[in-house]
Amino acid sequence: MAKQSKAQKDTMERVMHEFKHGELAMRGGRKVKSRRQAVAIGLREAGASKFASKTDNERSLRRTKRKERQGETARAATEGRRNDPAAQGGSDTRAALYAEAKRRNIPGRSRMSRKELERALRR
Repeated sequence: MAKQSKAQKDTMERVMHEFKHGELAMRGGRKVKSRRQAVAIGLREAGASKFASKTDNERSLRRTKRKERQGETARAATEGRRNDPAAQGGSDTRAALYAEAKRRNIPGRSRMSRKELERALRR
């Protein structure tokens, strides 16, 4: 079995986390109930499927990483983060910065001012 890259491991972790919390869905919107199906989805998204060609696997991983950067994963869709101004980065209100800090799990965020939140999010 080939060793997975860090990007592939991260993708598998995210997919399995979504499955564990009931957030992983198939294309039709139905929730995934089977662990085997979740693993298959994860391998496909991570570009580690043994049933796809090397080119297809590379394309799948690039596509997944692009979607993760844009916040289009199943988890983001489930939580409704696509329409969140903090996720889009366009707003600099304290509430939006706080929402982003909460998403990134930054400690001490509740006591930070807007400028402190901006500084913490730049790190």
